[in-house]
Amino acid sequence: MSGARPDGQQAPAALLRLDNVTTYYAQIRILEGISLQVGEGELVCLLGGNASGKSTTLKTILGIVRPRAGRVLIDGADVTNWPVPQRISRGIAIVPENRRLFGQMTVRENLELGAVLRGGEKLDDDFERVHALFPRLFGVAVLMVEQNAAMALSIADRGYVLSTGVIVLEGLAAELLRSEDLKRAYLGR
Repeated sequence: MSGARPDGQQAPAALLRLDNVTTYYAQIRILEGISLQVGEGELVCLLGGNASGKSTTLKTILGIVRPRAGRVLIDGADVTNWPVPQRISRGIAIVPENRRLFGQMTVRENLELGAVLRGGEKLDDDFERVHALFPRLFGVAVLMVEQNAAMALSIADRGYVLSTGVIVLEGLAAELLRSEDLKRAYLGR
């Protein structure tokens, strides 16, 4: 992927990048040649219907599933063969859907639970540093995985559309919202 966005602007430095990733479960190919990136400060959505490969993409990013080909890079470092805890220590985190959060717990308690593999001794210092540096958590990169294309693209900067493990469409969110190609690729029309 080049550093230029579809609108001709230079893309922010990639905090997360997948380069030509192909992933299998046993002998069944789930992802084929997936390339995507999420730059600093961007909210990028990954769209697709059921069985399109969204969950496998997340599992590949986390290291739960290892790709047979391609690379996963976090802030420029090739983490393709790193174990899950080492990737988490580089700042990768999954925020589950609402129904997978513990509603009776505070936001901080949910974050602490999600950071259990990092070790508890540094969390207070990390929270203080993050709050001082990023009061609104600006400079964060978000890859949102969603089925509701209209909702996701209404708040995203860019988007990718998966269909049976292949990225079939990508572009600026506003352009994708108006795209007939999105309707054909995503909705089968």
